[in-house]
Amino acid sequence: MNYFDSVGYLYSLGNEMRGAKLDLDRMLLLLDAMDHPQRHGRIVHVAGTNGKGSTSAMIASGLCAAGLKTGLYTSPHLQQPTERIRINGVPVGPTEFSSAFDVVHQAAERLLESCALEIHPSYFETVTLMAFHLFRKNNVDAAVYEVGLGGRLDATNVVIPEVAVITPVDYDHEQFLGSSIESITAEKAGILKSGRHAVIAKQNDVAMNVIQQRASQLGCPLHLTQRWIPNDVQLDERGCRYRFENLHITCPLAGDHQLDNSITAALALRVMGVDDSAIGQGIASVAWPGRLEQVCDSPRIIVDGAHNPAGARALADYIKRFFNNKKIGIIFGAMRDKSIDELAITLFPLAHKLILTAPNIPRALRPEALLEFSSNTNVSIHPRLSDAIAAIADVDVTFITGSLYLVGEARSLLIQ
Repeated sequence: MNYFDSVGYLYSLGNEMRGAKLDLDRMLLLLDAMDHPQRHGRIVHVAGTNGKGSTSAMIASGLCAAGLKTGLYTSPHLQQPTERIRINGVPVGPTEFSSAFDVVHQAAERLLESCALEIHPSYFETVTLMAFHLFRKNNVDAAVYEVGLGGRLDATNVVIPEVAVITPVDYDHEQFLGSSIESITAEKAGILKSGRHAVIAKQNDVAMNVIQQRASQLGCPLHLTQRWIPNDVQLDERGCRYRFENLHITCPLAGDHQLDNSITAALALRVMGVDDSAIGQGIASVAWPGRLEQVCDSPRIIVDGAHNPAGARALADYIKRFFNNKKIGIIFGAMRDKSIDELAITLFPLAHKLILTAPNIPRALRPEALLEFSSNTNVSIHPRLSDAIAAIADVDVTFITGSLYLVGEARSLLIQ
């Protein structure tokens, strides 16, 4: 298939949440048919609720700076599915993407014909298999895999990592992972492997206890970022700078939470034997679009994929710290399966002007349904994002948030 046909087929498999199959049977069957590409190279596996994408990107950037040919697999994408599979920071091309799809699709078809497989692998399973194939085909030295959902039964959890990383755990995807921090953490700690190193970001006490118990059962050497106390910390609206021993870090990703994420990435890189100069160079050169990213100067517009309670709190903290005396505009749109009440309670009161909209996908929540969550007197509805952006007025800075799909759409409209 060509690129457009392969993307069309992927979308025909259904959205990633509805198509999620929380067991590894299909993955293991297909990997056996593909001669186990997931075993290639040095591997870092990253789970967590928030920060796992940016942490993965920083680790991959540090490995590149150390001279390693590095694959990075993340989800979701913002604009094109090719963004999910990167080699040395560059998304694979459309031709390579479609070629990898053909390899996975043909393997699935053979198994379907023999009745070894009941149904085609899901969207996420297929793209994960494509990443495994492409990283082996391109002979990467190392690969960083971000968990899609949970950890224990996520399609990526067929790798044996040199280092497993768990970023902060919070509430998200409770319908799949359970309604308590204990159950959610247990799922995410499912990426830990016997005897393999584990780097753990700061956690609440409940989550840390679950992780430590699991690591003890498996004999995992634990490396805790809470033991790293950075010195000379400087934070501004564009990023942070700090020092730890002889390691000097400049992180270009905005938000207080990126200080912690960069520490987690730096610790993981140290555990992998990367020298401090490459760690500093790699983190300083990282790019992670759609997270507190300024996409327009006039009017000033910042996009941020704050799609769960922890992400909303991080965005609210950023606004309060750096824009406390400014008139804030918020353009908000979300998916139907999100905790809208918690997002709204956190973000809507910060808006001088609130504009409710929707991402241009079927799973989006109608903006009219968001009205019940707002007591803001200066609120308007614009079902199309382009009209919402055109309605920006009388504010100092506007944040487009609530869904990564909305952020991706905004980037397509605003970045030329």
